[in-house]
Amino acid sequence: MKALTGYQQTRNFLAKPLYLLVARNMKRDFTSHAPGNTTVQIQTQALLYETIQNDTCVLSPEVTAGPYYWPHSQTIRQDMTETQDGVPLWLDIGVLDMATCKPLEGAMVDLWHCNATGSYSSFTELSPNTKFPGLLSELGKNVSDFEVGTTDIHTDSQTWLRGMWPTDKHGMMQMKTIFPGFYIERAIHIHVQVHTDWTTQDNGTLVLENTVSTGQLYFEEELEKKVMALQPYASHTQINRTQNDVDMEFSKGETNGYNPVVSVVPVDDDDLAKGLIGYITIGVDTTAIEDEHWSAS
Repeated sequence: MKALTGYQQTRNFLAKPLYLLVARNMKRDFTSHAPGNTTVQIQTQALLYETIQNDTCVLSPEVTAGPYYWPHSQTIRQDMTETQDGVPLWLDIGVLDMATCKPLEGAMVDLWHCNATGSYSSFTELSPNTKFPGLLSELGKNVSDFEVGTTDIHTDSQTWLRGMWPTDKHGMMQMKTIFPGFYIERAIHIHVQVHTDWTTQDNGTLVLENTVSTGQLYFEEELEKKVMALQPYASHTQINRTQNDVDMEFSKGETNGYNPVVSVVPVDDDDLAKGLIGYITIGVDTTAIEDEHWSAS
């Protein structure tokens, strides 16, 4: 195979030869990192990028968690793919503490996104091709009454493409998933939250936590065009894909000079279907607690 090239963004990303990345893809026991803790017996997968890949200390902007936020389906694991088909994506995330501009150990990074044709687990009965006010109307609700994280519109208990994992002593974590698809009026994106002082229960969900960052991650248009031409993404023809430059949330993610676009390289330059490796850094203010301690059910 070729060394990793292509789609490089030097301000966020430092490419490494593929053989080095594969060599590090091994299992090791998970050790809980203060201030978080867990009673769940799990193993961790070695990171492809073992340290934060840039030294720019920028606070990540706050962006809505969106209507498909459902913490009761978020479980601690490093592979949230489950049954979903799509281009494999290994996403490495570094977390910086804005108070010190140093890596933040023990922060729980919480991720969720839609599948290749635009649907979210836990909301699978809601069409990705219907505008949100229409979906609410079908459920007998009004947009004016909807509150993210408060109004319950979930339709099932499926958990695919939802997961979370704590950062290690280098402030790094990794999640395996698939490249997201899209739904109406939104660019391709991944939702991300960062929690501190977290505690898990036996089923791998959080029982207590402090949320200190909520944002969304994006990808370059050139890459998106190529991935969307592959199956099963190409089967989603009912609506047009919204691009970053006209997306309702993308510009909010650029506040403070932050770059919300994930730096990505293909596993194989000649075949994107073999997978992608992404990296991004998130800067958080651990004193800016947005949401204290919800109880899982």
